[in-house]
Amino acid sequence: MLKLTSIYTSYGHVKALKGINIEVNKGEIVCLIGNNGAGKTTTLLTISGIIKPDSGDIIFEGESLKNLAPHNIVNKGICHVPEGRRIFPRLTVLENLEMGAYQKFKVQSSKFKEKLDAVFSLFPILKERAKQMGGTLSGGEQQMLAIGRALMADPKLLLLDEPSLGLAPIMVSKIFKTIREINEEGVTILLVEQNAKAALRLSHRGYVLENGIIKLHGNGEDLLYNEDVKNAYLGE
Repeated sequence: MLKLTSIYTSYGHVKALKGINIEVNKGEIVCLIGNNGAGKTTTLLTISGIIKPDSGDIIFEGESLKNLAPHNIVNKGICHVPEGRRIFPRLTVLENLEMGAYQKFKVQSSKFKEKLDAVFSLFPILKERAKQMGGTLSGGEQQMLAIGRALMADPKLLLLDEPSLGLAPIMVSKIFKTIREINEEGVTILLVEQNAKAALRLSHRGYVLENGIIKLHGNGEDLLYNEDVKNAYLGE
């Protein structure tokens, strides 16, 4: 479904990604783990077109994305939930969700209502808070809103950047349960997550990034019990 081939990405003279190769198959949850500064967020930003790669190619469903603008990549079926949620704090919950759908569906359309009902079914609290300003929500509710906003665009592939960051443990469990449910509904997921243990348990496969290079990859369970991964990333 998605294939990154020899991707190099820079910030000025600093090489952030150094020839990485990643594949995500349809229906999978694939995670990227690694220390801060390893290149995880840069990978997602490169896929979504916010940062352009220096070289290499990004193929999604047989088509190159590297020269497309971010909004065109969204139209192809890739939606990005950024680190820090980045909701619109001065818009209501409903208006935030409308913003997620604006490129795909008119607010009056039956498809919009179908997607909205699906998001409200997944996150009932958002229905209760529909008229509330996004900035007044709790951190966990804002994360639900950020994911819900992305789902309104009917993605084939969802890019999730640190969805559990800063959340209470009970909310972290709920977010991970929801990610699994979204995947079971047919959405493929590429997940960046600082909670490496939870990410590997959730994922079909994983990649370990270190200083812009893929150091290890394999299925989630194998990486979970890999001694190098346990020592470096799982606090064991």
